[in-house]
Amino acid sequence: MPRTKKVQDEPKLLSDTIDLDKSIDYEKLGDLAAPIPGVDAAEGAPKRRGRPAKKAKGDDAPNVAAEAPAQEAAPVKKERTEKNDNPVQAETKAQAEPSSENAPQNNAPAAPADAPQNGENKQAQQQGGQNNPQNNGQNNGQNNGQNNGQNGGKFNNNGNYNNNGKFNNNGKFNKFNKNKNRHNRNLPQDDFIDESIQLPPPPPEVVAAAKAKWRELRGLPMFELQQRAEELGIEDCKKMRKQALVYSILSSTGGEETPIYTEGVLEIIPEGGHGFLRNPDHNYLAGPDDIYISRNIIRRYDLKMGDTITGQVRQPREGEKYFALMRIDTVNFEPPEKTKRRVAFEYLTPIHPIEKLNLEWKKDEFSTRIMNLFTPIGKGQRSIILAPPRTGKTVLLQNVTQALTVNHPEVKLMVLLIDERPEEVTEMRKLIDRLKIDAANAGKNIQAEVLASTFDEPPERHIKVADMVLEKAKRLVEHGNDVVILLDSITRFARANNVVIPHSGKILSGGVDANAMQRPKRFFGAARKIENGGSLTIIGTALIETGSRMDEVIFEEFKGTGNMELVLDRRIAEKRIWPAIDIFKSGTRKEELLLSDEELRRVWVLRRYLQDMTTVEIMEFMRDKLKMFETNRDFLTSMNG
Repeated sequence: MPRTKKVQDEPKLLSDTIDLDKSIDYEKLGDLAAPIPGVDAAEGAPKRRGRPAKKAKGDDAPNVAAEAPAQEAAPVKKERTEKNDNPVQAETKAQAEPSSENAPQNNAPAAPADAPQNGENKQAQQQGGQNNPQNNGQNNGQNNGQNNGQNGGKFNNNGNYNNNGKFNNNGKFNKFNKNKNRHNRNLPQDDFIDESIQLPPPPPEVVAAAKAKWRELRGLPMFELQQRAEELGIEDCKKMRKQALVYSILSSTGGEETPIYTEGVLEIIPEGGHGFLRNPDHNYLAGPDDIYISRNIIRRYDLKMGDTITGQVRQPREGEKYFALMRIDTVNFEPPEKTKRRVAFEYLTPIHPIEKLNLEWKKDEFSTRIMNLFTPIGKGQRSIILAPPRTGKTVLLQNVTQALTVNHPEVKLMVLLIDERPEEVTEMRKLIDRLKIDAANAGKNIQAEVLASTFDEPPERHIKVADMVLEKAKRLVEHGNDVVILLDSITRFARANNVVIPHSGKILSGGVDANAMQRPKRFFGAARKIENGGSLTIIGTALIETGSRMDEVIFEEFKGTGNMELVLDRRIAEKRIWPAIDIFKSGTRKEELLLSDEELRRVWVLRRYLQDMTTVEIMEFMRDKLKMFETNRDFLTSMNG
């Protein structure tokens, strides 16, 4: 790039004006020779060029002889006592000559700690010293010490390196705050939640109407919800999930003051302390339409992972992404005040099951009738069904489900299907829906649901669904409820956990990690009857005779952990005789606590009578005899002995 010619009228540089060999003519410099405000150079001080000399470590004030004004006093040196480590001021002599305006005596001691060192600071300190005679500098920063005169220096707490400067913890270089703000950007603020939760509840008739409207929309299929959304002009209704579609319809049909209600299971996020209400329609997995719960509400009501919560929600405000919970109506179907008085599940006392679950519900349903005789199940039973492939374990679970909903509508039933086929999941859900309709027509209210993670989903989802189901069951038991979990199957649950957990390096036979069985055992071992409380009953299935060494190892690990075992026989199933139950390999521990003395005596007589028959002959004999009687009691009464 060519250089441009200098114009004669162009202002000269300072280096062109000053000749270092001659004395400086300040009149020629003009405004450039004006003194810098706030800097009073000492007369006769040598001019230093280049980098400034390094200060000695610990000197907070500049060199008095070279840079400081003559009228400034020497800095006060601070020492510390050996006992209490308190600062002590050491008297020093002034090193600078006294000025004509303010001339102290020679060899005078240094200024006291509360004396300023320049005119401006002196006037300010005199005005503020009337209110605080001790030390005003202590209120201005943690490093000011007892010498307020240093507050005017360049290393005071008001500089660039204090907590209010550009290098403080709130700057743009703080990755923790940056990531924290990024993750919480779309979450509602806690102060809004606290203000809204203090509002009084709406009138009872408004609450009842809102709940009825919410239940009505939730019970509709997706295509009907999409039709209603199109009529209301809701955009992108085809892309919404069911829960988001329900909330959008409720928001469009009602005004801003119309309450919106919801129900879900709480999952607490460990990183932030807040939580979300997971929807059972999506197997309690995370979704974009979950309800946000602030950590203040969680702390106020002492909420835990797995709590079933119903309450009123509000629409997202500007900049928010989620619906937020405004008020809690019930926690685990009880008032929220009771959550503070509950005892943790781990501290409840387990006992043997003493209350029987009646599985006899239909005359021609022989599987549950035979189970009721030879393998009775009580509330709090830890039952395991050992089944080879294609022996009818899924149908057996469906029959048990129907028996529980008919005879025990008070129990909370959860069917957990892990690594199963999608068509079986659909079949089980249709069965539950039909049972709910039949119970409603009979004037009963049953609480049953199906949670599933099919075989085409990753193992992490299997573990997540199982953990949420177990936590929900524990919270219900803490409130004194009777819960029944039907798990299909424990073997596939253990297989998924073997893939997910970090490997310890200790491999058992069949490729099973030594720590892979810990989570399934914790799940299965949670079944118990609580003394003077609720109960958790788990009926799980385990695969045997599959040809896999891993399945055999899993079965051996669970062998003996349950207090009821039901074994299905492949030879009976191959002859298409149902149920394919091996009676002699099946049984219940402490069955005398579940059966009456007369029933127990007759069942033992029946077992001795069937001793000489094969398993196939036993099933044929039992089917023929049970057809002749309406109930098991009539069958036992007809026996001789």
